[in-house]
Amino acid sequence: MTGQLLIIGCGNMGGAMLAGWLAAGADPARFSVLDPALPAAPEGVTLYREAGEAVAAAAHDAVLLGFKPQQLRDLAPGLQALTGAGVTVCSLLAGITRAQLCAAFPAARAHIRVMPNLAARINKSPVILAEAGLGEGDRAAVFALFDALGTAMWLEDEAQFDLATALAGSGPGFVYRFIDALAGAAAELGLAPDMAASLALATVDGAAALAATADVGPATLADRVASPGGMTREGLNVLDEGAALHRLLVETLRATRDKGAALSKGG
Repeated sequence: MTGQLLIIGCGNMGGAMLAGWLAAGADPARFSVLDPALPAAPEGVTLYREAGEAVAAAAHDAVLLGFKPQQLRDLAPGLQALTGAGVTVCSLLAGITRAQLCAAFPAARAHIRVMPNLAARINKSPVILAEAGLGEGDRAAVFALFDALGTAMWLEDEAQFDLATALAGSGPGFVYRFIDALAGAAAELGLAPDMAASLALATVDGAAALAATADVGPATLADRVASPGGMTREGLNVLDEGAALHRLLVETLRATRDKGAALSKGG
């Protein structure tokens, strides 16, 4: 993984990861992209429009699968020449297991499930990793590559991968929805929409930054904001009534996790 990486399907996530690696100082010449629809690749990154071009170049040691998981069955046969002996297959395909990757690309030397989020673009993403076929030295190199995008971590129990994906991969979508809802609620109650949006974003940004550096957990921080009998406590009482927020998020993560299982079955 210290060699050449070919990104197959450089959409939102693949593009964010590539931008993050380049922002971290990686040599653009280490990366190439296979994507017929991408308008252009970053300077110094080779762009292939067809698989045959990448095969002819024979210049990669690993591939990163960035297309939709539903496309695996149709695309895998045409990618065999790119995933042969000596090539490590890294997959962003939600719900697709290591066993399915091994079956789809049997000649590859190793298979790795990878799940970051879009904060990879600014090197602030958690990156979940689950592998099959790597030696210790290879594991260290893979970890270093993906840790450059934020905070990488190995997940040894693959059965938990869909749940970890629901939290760390899909989680930003839920946070963005919360920011939008917080701003929308303030606007509905009378605050100017532009001001409500700016305040909501700044509030979440500051709260997250403080939580990341605090020596206590978020629950304690919430209590520190809320004086007994004060305004914040009154609002927390609404969120805490019947564990409403907790139950909502349990169901949110459950639905997201279960979709991963459905995707592995083609659903």
